[in-house]
Amino acid sequence: MAEGSLKSTIRVSITNFLDSGCIVAGSVGMASWSTQFGLSTLQTGILGALSANAFGAALGAIIGGPLSDKFGRRFIYVYDMLIYMVGCLMCVFANNFGFLLAGFIITGIAVGAGVPASWSYIGETAAGTERAKNIGVSQFAWSLGPAVVFIAALIVAPLGLLGYRLIFVGLAIVAFVAWNLQRTLPESQDWLDQKAEEKKTGHKSKANSHPYRTLFSNKTSIKWLFFLIGVYALWNLVAGSQGMFLPYIFENVVKLDATQSSMLNILIWVLTACATYFGFAKFGDKVNHRFFFGVGATMSLLSWIILTLFGMSQTWALWTFAALWGISAGIGAQAWYALWATELFPTQFRAGSQGVMFFVVRAFAGAYTIFVPTIMANLGFSIGGYIMIAILIISLLVGITWTPKTRGKSLEEITKEQYGEDFLTQDQRDTLDKK
Repeated sequence: MAEGSLKSTIRVSITNFLDSGCIVAGSVGMASWSTQFGLSTLQTGILGALSANAFGAALGAIIGGPLSDKFGRRFIYVYDMLIYMVGCLMCVFANNFGFLLAGFIITGIAVGAGVPASWSYIGETAAGTERAKNIGVSQFAWSLGPAVVFIAALIVAPLGLLGYRLIFVGLAIVAFVAWNLQRTLPESQDWLDQKAEEKKTGHKSKANSHPYRTLFSNKTSIKWLFFLIGVYALWNLVAGSQGMFLPYIFENVVKLDATQSSMLNILIWVLTACATYFGFAKFGDKVNHRFFFGVGATMSLLSWIILTLFGMSQTWALWTFAALWGISAGIGAQAWYALWATELFPTQFRAGSQGVMFFVVRAFAGAYTIFVPTIMANLGFSIGGYIMIAILIISLLVGITWTPKTRGKSLEEITKEQYGEDFLTQDQRDTLDKK
C-alpha cells in the first residue's frame, strides 16, 4: 500500500469509526435512557430504528451517495462531520424523548452520507492488488468504534446516564478532528477523470449518460444491486439488531449487570477488530473470495445456533457466541460488501449505487428494529434467535452462490468485464492499453 494511499485511507476511515461508535453509544445507554424518560418498548424500538443503525443512516446514504457522484467524494467531507457534531451534542443535552430522537436521527444522517463517499474514495485510490487491504483498514476503524465505546462505557458506568452523555461528547471531539483531517483531502482522480470526460463529450457515451437511469436499467448493475442487498441487508438485520439492542437484552432479558454486559461486548468488538486487520486486510487480496466469505458467514451462523439452542443462561454459550460472532464480523458480510460495492459499479454511479443499497439495508434494519424489543419481550429470545438463524442462512447462500470474481483486477478491468468498454472514460481505456 502506497504511503499516500494509506494516509488518505486512515483519514477517511475515521468516518467508519464514528458510524459504529455512535450506534453503540446509543445502545449502551439505552437502558438508562429508557428508565430516565420512562420509555415504552415501542419508543425504545423507534430510537433504534431512526438512529445511525437504521433509518437515519438510510436517509443520509440516499442523499450523500448522489451528492458524492455529482460534486465529488471530498465535497461530503467538508460538511458531513459538522452535522455529526450537532447530532452528538443534541444527545448530550437531551432532556426528553423527542430531543434524544432528533439527536439520533441527525447523527444517523451524517453517518449515512459519509459511508458511500468513504468506501468509493478508498476503493478508487487503492491499487488493484490492495483494495481489500485498504477496505480492511477502514473496516478495522469501524470495529474499533464499538470496542472503544464499550470500554468507555465500562469506565463511566458508575456515573449512570451522565457517563453515557459524556461518551457522545467524546464522539463529537473525534468528529471535529476528523473534519479537520478530511476537508483537506485531495479529490479522487477517478472522479476527476469522469467529470473531465463529461465536460468534453456531454452525455453522448454510456460512460457519461445519466447515472441513475443507467443504474436502474442496466441488467448488470441491477444484478449486482440485488446480490449485494441480499448479502448485506440480511446479515445487517442480525448485526444491526444486536448492535443496537444486545446490551439492552443482556441487561433486561438475561439480567447481567452493566459490567458483565460491557465485557461481553468488548470481547466481540476486540475480536472483530483483530479479525478485520489480521484476517480480511491481510488475506482479502490473496485468498479465494468465495471460500473466505463462506468461512465468515458460517461462523456467524454457528454463533446464533449456539446462542439460540443453549440459551443465554449458559455462560459458556454466551462467551462462545461472543467469540464466534466477533471473529465472523471481522471477515464477514460488511467487509465484503464494502469491497464488492466499490468494485462492481463504474465511476459515474459508484457512490450513488452504494447510497441506494445502504438506504435499503439500513431501512430494512430500521423496520425490523422497531419490533425487536417487543419480539424479545412478548415471544421470548428463542423465537427471535430462530429468526436470526433463518436470515443468516439466506445471506450465506446468496453470498457463496454468486460471489463475483474480482480478486487481483483493477477497477478499469472489472468495469470493462462487467459493463463493456463503453462505460470506461478515455483515461481508463488508456490505462488498460498500457497494461
